[in-house]
Amino acid sequence: MSPEEKIKSLGLSVPPAPQPVAAYVPAVKSGSYIYTSGQLPLVAGELKYTGKIGQDLVLEEGYEAAKICALNCLAAVKSFTGSLDEIVQIIRLTGFVNSGRGFTGQPQVINGASELLAEIFGEKGRHARSAVGVSELPLNAAVELEMIVQIR
Repeated sequence: MSPEEKIKSLGLSVPPAPQPVAAYVPAVKSGSYIYTSGQLPLVAGELKYTGKIGQDLVLEEGYEAAKICALNCLAAVKSFTGSLDEIVQIIRLTGFVNSGRGFTGQPQVINGASELLAEIFGEKGRHARSAVGVSELPLNAAVELEMIVQIR
């Protein structure tokens, strides 16, 4: 099953590449690697999850936000490759979690992205990762995610 078929079987879809909200591009290709800009949990141009995890939102909402961010990162990759079949390996994720005071569940939030990528790509979806708690994110987004992907 192709990655896009797997995504569809999960009841999800890869959206068009999100439009930047400032002066940057969604992704840059260098050799056989694509580096995405930070992607927010945007659905149809609207932020689905805003606020601080552990204060305004619960961990499970952050988990879902991370999944949306991962799909938006894949959309940025697909804008270069035309197909997710070109992905050789998900190399690295960096996840930023808009965290309420005392919230320390950032790894569990970013698991939303990591587990989704493993489900879609199998071993090719396993990656290195950082999960960082921050006091603010652009547009008050709950989560922001960056991805490095190796392509054919």
